[in-house]
Amino acid sequence: MESAPLEFFKRLLDTPSPSGYEKPVQDLVREYLKPIADSVETDLHGNVIGAKNASAPLRLMYAGHCDQIGMLVSQIDEMGFIYAQTIGGWDPQQLIGQRMVIWASNGPIPAVIARKPIHLLNDEERKTVVQTKDLWLDIGAKDQAEAKALVRIGDPVTLKLGFEEMRNGLANAPKMDNTTGLWVVLEALRRAGKLNCALYSVSTVQEEIGLRGAKTSAHGINPHVGIGVDVTHATDCPTIDKRQNGEVDLGKGPVIYRGPNMNPKVVDLLIEAAESHKIPYQLSALGKPASNDSNALQMAQAGVAAGCVSIPNRYMHSAVEVCSLEDIDNAATLLARFAEMIEADHDFRP
Repeated sequence: MESAPLEFFKRLLDTPSPSGYEKPVQDLVREYLKPIADSVETDLHGNVIGAKNASAPLRLMYAGHCDQIGMLVSQIDEMGFIYAQTIGGWDPQQLIGQRMVIWASNGPIPAVIARKPIHLLNDEERKTVVQTKDLWLDIGAKDQAEAKALVRIGDPVTLKLGFEEMRNGLANAPKMDNTTGLWVVLEALRRAGKLNCALYSVSTVQEEIGLRGAKTSAHGINPHVGIGVDVTHATDCPTIDKRQNGEVDLGKGPVIYRGPNMNPKVVDLLIEAAESHKIPYQLSALGKPASNDSNALQMAQAGVAAGCVSIPNRYMHSAVEVCSLEDIDNAATLLARFAEMIEADHDFRP
């Protein structure tokens, strides 16, 4: 990955974007799109849409959701401890002992999330799986009044953000899901050359709570072809059953999905783009609607020729999501070449 795009990727990873509170990251997206897109718009839902060659009759939409899972302040007790509900799908075990940030109106407030220490748990408590309601945020406030002067009900909360490079071109960060997919659709727009189709790269909102931004932005764009770009579960680590989840390895390229959610002609063209340009890729099967934006795209308006391209990700929805920078880079190139191969009269009817 080139240094300038990598630095932008890091900025995205360092910027909070829990569902419903995506404006800070969307501001970055607009900044990035302005010099590379013919037009940049933000719809009423908050989706940011960059377009190239928008007058072309065949419309191609790339969707990468910008939101991350998070929490929402729901109560501040008399001692100044803060309770929160989740935004999106959390495993509460992943939250215990984490450093967190409350994104208050006057700036970020560092916090830790904790439970009763193991030394003080009784036998029954030790056998019980922790629930979110049993965890609290500690900002170091001396009482409720001090906490309420800093934090309001409804303030968003995230894990402490940050990017860390690892060996063999890997990196970890709490919000690889879906900063990777977001970066890919933006970078694909930048890398795309001569186009015979209209290309829309969309930073969609609120995927983690029901694919909501993809639904609304697709309604506005009305694409003929749409590809959702997200993360998928890497299976090259312990405890994952490859017989059910397939062979998905970090560093071996983006994943192209096949299955009923995916238009076969879109899949074939993605594979052709990868093979003709010597871009590594992996195939994976999905026998049901995807749990990402490609699901919403397929069902938009009168139906869209949908595809799904995914970035292998270890430890999804945790503080230590791990991805390959090479996979992310190759995914952006794949989507740029795919867009260039679409003809103005391309027929994607199966």
